[in-house]
Amino acid sequence: MIEFKPTKYSLMNVATGRVFEDAGWTLADKEYSGAPSLVRAIYDKKQLELRGEEYGIYTYADWLPVRRILKGSARTITYKSEKLAAELGMDNLYISFSGYWPEKGAYMRTCSFKETEAYSVCGRLPEGNDRVLVVASAGNTARAFAQVCSDNNIPLLLFVPQDNIGALWFEKPLNDCVKLICAPQGCDYFDAIALSQAACSDPYFMDEGGAKNVARRDGMSTTMLSATTTIGRIPDAYFQAVGSGTGAIAAWEANLRLIGDGRWGEHKMRLYPVQNIPFVPMYDAWKAGSRDLLPMDQEEARIKAGEIDAKVLSNRKPPYSIIGGLFDAIKDTNGDMEIANNSDICAQSELFLRTEGIDIHPAAAIALSGMMKALESGKIRRDEVVMLNITGGGEKRFKSEKSDIFYLKPDLVLKPDTDKEEVVTKAKSLFAK
Repeated sequence: MIEFKPTKYSLMNVATGRVFEDAGWTLADKEYSGAPSLVRAIYDKKQLELRGEEYGIYTYADWLPVRRILKGSARTITYKSEKLAAELGMDNLYISFSGYWPEKGAYMRTCSFKETEAYSVCGRLPEGNDRVLVVASAGNTARAFAQVCSDNNIPLLLFVPQDNIGALWFEKPLNDCVKLICAPQGCDYFDAIALSQAACSDPYFMDEGGAKNVARRDGMSTTMLSATTTIGRIPDAYFQAVGSGTGAIAAWEANLRLIGDGRWGEHKMRLYPVQNIPFVPMYDAWKAGSRDLLPMDQEEARIKAGEIDAKVLSNRKPPYSIIGGLFDAIKDTNGDMEIANNSDICAQSELFLRTEGIDIHPAAAIALSGMMKALESGKIRRDEVVMLNITGGGEKRFKSEKSDIFYLKPDLVLKPDTDKEEVVTKAKSLFAK
């Protein structure tokens, strides 16, 4: 049994700088009434001490707001690229890989960096918690939370668009503590969120919180911690495909902590989030110089979100405008945004497999394409230290090594406009013993 003491931290309102104690599952500063703002974890320990590979993701527990360690976690691995870097003419390309790649020491069973979120968020839950955790997802996040909650017997209610349930695959059947409600075919991630919010109107359920949950962001920030501690310094530039932008926000926050640590450099790496054409609401707002997302008809947004091949990037309500969100992160780091289309996904997936030797998820191919565009346009120099966040990979490899793959089926299918009380009643019935 690995010995562990809960991490000591406070919370800070990014808008005001007010520091206060975490009441247990605080998602916002209740004493603040200004423009929406994220809260940020402020850790007592200012210098990061790595705990060792046996801790999995919890090797970074000094900077994770967790009360306990859960079994089964794996961490992101970072390595210096040779073949891909040579093909692109880059001297210092570092790949942070989250997924399944045993030869590199990567063992994420859901093949996605969403595991970093799930192990951190669920590790924040107190022992003996009697409320049901609720997570809305476009796919990969649901798979990660389902696996972690199943392994650790944590009651979980998932809301996922029915069109996306092909992402809910597992190496073996899940524990009965995990339940799934789907929005019908033709619905998207935003519809799943609406249903989840209806369920969370009842205190029986516990809203995971998305980007507002410091545990989610700081779990994702471990990709940046992996890169920096491997390279020995803060990178110069960072690329990641984004739907919500939460991972890029997390990288920015980790960067600030690393500057405070004092051993990794004093600079802010430039953030380059990448979106999948034609659904690029944050890119459009950023290029217009707007903190607010530009107006878009809901039906138009739904259609465009349905046309992208990287389905996990289809968030219609991302934390872009909120104080401490993606707009602030890109601006503070002197970064920019890139875009890539569906044909880029196929081309860059093949390029990565040919040069690096492993399959990657569509979103990761979008990130690679965005990096290539930034290199070609001169936004990054060929000699700069660049971190490419490959947020998922090895899925084809993983599935090929398993005799059977199991898919989670919906326990209920509910329309997004279902009455709130009906959503609560039907959701509760799934957990009735």
